[in-house]
Amino acid sequence: MRTISASSFWPQWVLLGSLLALLAGCTDPYLPEATSSPPNYLVVDGFLNSEGVTTIRLSRTYAIASKTAPPAETRATVYIEDEAGARFMLFETVAGTYISTALVLNTARKYRLHLNTAGGKEYVSEYVPVKTTPPIDDVRWRTTNAGLDVLVDTHDDANATQYYRWEYDETWEITPPYRPVVEYVGGMMRSIAVPYPLLCWSNARSTTVLIDKTTALTRDVVANFRVRQLLTTSNLLNTRYSVLVQQHALTKEEYAYWELLRRNTESIGSLFDPQPAQLTGNVRSLTSETDLALGYVGAHSLTEKRIFISRRELPRTWPVQTGYESCIPPDSVFIDRPNPPPPNPARILQDAFTNKDYLPIEGINNRISILIGYTAQSRDCIDCRTRGTTVKPSFW
Repeated sequence: MRTISASSFWPQWVLLGSLLALLAGCTDPYLPEATSSPPNYLVVDGFLNSEGVTTIRLSRTYAIASKTAPPAETRATVYIEDEAGARFMLFETVAGTYISTALVLNTARKYRLHLNTAGGKEYVSEYVPVKTTPPIDDVRWRTTNAGLDVLVDTHDDANATQYYRWEYDETWEITPPYRPVVEYVGGMMRSIAVPYPLLCWSNARSTTVLIDKTTALTRDVVANFRVRQLLTTSNLLNTRYSVLVQQHALTKEEYAYWELLRRNTESIGSLFDPQPAQLTGNVRSLTSETDLALGYVGAHSLTEKRIFISRRELPRTWPVQTGYESCIPPDSVFIDRPNPPPPNPARILQDAFTNKDYLPIEGINNRISILIGYTAQSRDCIDCRTRGTTVKPSFW
């Protein structure tokens, strides 16, 4: 527990720079010196959804050491086209994200993505066939000595899929450890007017490449493929957790692209590891042969399945982790003490709580019920909206 007076006490915040989404799997500690001005290549992220809404995200490559988000490619003209020339427009929603209306693509035709940037550059992906993704047979979980595994089963009786990729979208509840009853407003301490939320939900997308193939098997069957592993100490399992598993059917060429991406992102690090191979994909520039684009645009349907896991279903021997362990116990901000003589209480409160990222929780009384101070903690330890949202998911 910290004891705080009028001296400086603010927590130090560290901003972590985002890495290019395609390199999200890199984990080894070795990083060579990065160039400060990398080539400004277009990055195309997404696939043509043959039975629904297509979402394509466009951005630009940037320095690994950058502390900003990938630069979005905005105001582009983006559309899907088939070999016969039919076009289906995509419209920009948030910066760099383009979506179509719900479409049903003809499985007898081939399709590609066509786009023109606001800077006058033109790009196309290769024409690709439409694949139909089989349903997910089952998504389930099992406990191990290390923690919890989320497994997926699927099959294709027609033996037409063979190449699979999965993504997941996970959601979990957040319960903060403190419920403040006071607040500092206008230079004074008062009873709190609007309580902080008692429950929030947080969400995350998968960042690793999850692929498998059945070409070496007599049947097109995937069994017990692990898409997610959670340790026994994961705070995601504190109360209730849900994971939505999404399944993609790939062509042989698209699978090869994702396999190369997986190797590149998992094998970088040691000087003795295989060096990353050049990864571009099936998108090319019609404006200049030297203007590379990164990404592979396939065409297929999407199938998905969701499961829920409650804390009461897990072994009781697993430690309960809330994610707020570093927030306990709270700090103490004293405004009155017998020794040394009490300083100016108003000045102490002003110095402590003028910063809106540091909040009082409740009063501290001495043995004869005289107020001598307040407990306090950072906003991140109190307001769960710093880690999630109070909007309850529609599927919860």
